Formats: sequence, structure tokens, C-alpha cells
Amino acid sequence: MLNQSLSPRVTHPTPVEFDFPPLTAIFSCWPVAIPDPATVDYLLADKDAPVDWSEEDIVFLHWRLLQEISRLADPATPLEEKFDTLRWVFSEREKNGMPFSFVNCLRVVGCSPLSPIAYCGLVDVEEVRNRIRHSLKAWFNATLEHYPDWVRDAVVRKPEWIEARLTKNPQWINEQIKRMSMEGDLFA
Repeated sequence: MLNQSLSPRVTHPTPVEFDFPPLTAIFSCWPVAIPDPATVDYLLADKDAPVDWSEEDIVFLHWRLLQEISRLADPATPLEEKFDTLRWVFSEREKNGMPFSFVNCLRVVGCSPLSPIAYCGLVDVEEVRNRIRHSLKAWFNATLEHYPDWVRDAVVRKPEWIEARLTKNPQWINEQIKRMSMEGDLFA
């Protein structure tokens, strides 16, 4: 559990300047101490053994989750991963207080003295969401250029349908592309 008494008290969000796009610039400039991979492997080797998480480890995990946002700008990131990240960023308000929600991750990373970044205080979550929202079209267009026309059209016209298919099977688009390349398009 995070020691809330260590966090400075701020009455309203402090404006923080983010350089959008690219979002990757935000995370690449934050200095961070990355745990030794051998230590992580050792801790995770015995799945039945309880893991003793330090407060610093928990703060780092919040920071690591926020780094996933930078993958939205990468054209090579699979659509299923992008949809999953966006569900997390734009989740319902009722989930904002959950331990690893987007809102809570911003609060913990911005306010904790154990954060791997410099203290910036509370961040205006809606401002961050708006900036992400503003960049989505360009990020998705860059990703969709790698797909056939029928995939691009389906994502633009029926994003919920595509998302439902990818939720059931993350490889669904790849399987459909392979099937069409072997069988040809029956309607072309």
C-alpha cells in the first residue's frame, strides 16, 4: 500500500506541459531506474512464493503501465494492443479510483517521491486524454497503412466489430489476411 502521507498535498491539478505528438517523447525523457532482469526473473521463478513488493516497486509498476501509451504512436504496434490501451486510458469514471487505473497511475507517478520521474504534482487527466484523442487519427492511419484496404475500411466503419473479433482472437486479422491471400477475395 502506498504511504499517502509522503505525497505532497495539492488542492487542484497542476498544469503539466506534454509534448504531443509524439507521445514517446514524454516517456523517453523521464529518467528511470530499471530493475535488474535477473532479479525480476528470480522473483517470478517460483509462482507459488509470495512476492514482497516495496513501495518503490509499486510506483515503478504504475510508471511502467503509463509507458504503454507510447506504443500508440508506434505504427508497428498491433491494433489489438492499441484498442486495449485505449480501453484503459478512456475507461469509465467509476474505474478511476482503481489501483492501476489510468487516472491513478498518473496520480501516483506525478505525486510520489519514489517516482522515477521528477515531481510534477497532480496532472490534469482530461488534458492528457484530449491530447491522446487528438493524435489517435494519425497513429491509427500510420498503423493501418500496413494492412489491406478491407481492414482499413472495417476499422474506420465498424471499429466495435473489429475490436470484438480481436478481443476473442488477437490474431484474427492476421488469420483473415492469410486466408484471403491463399484463397483470394471471393468478392473481388
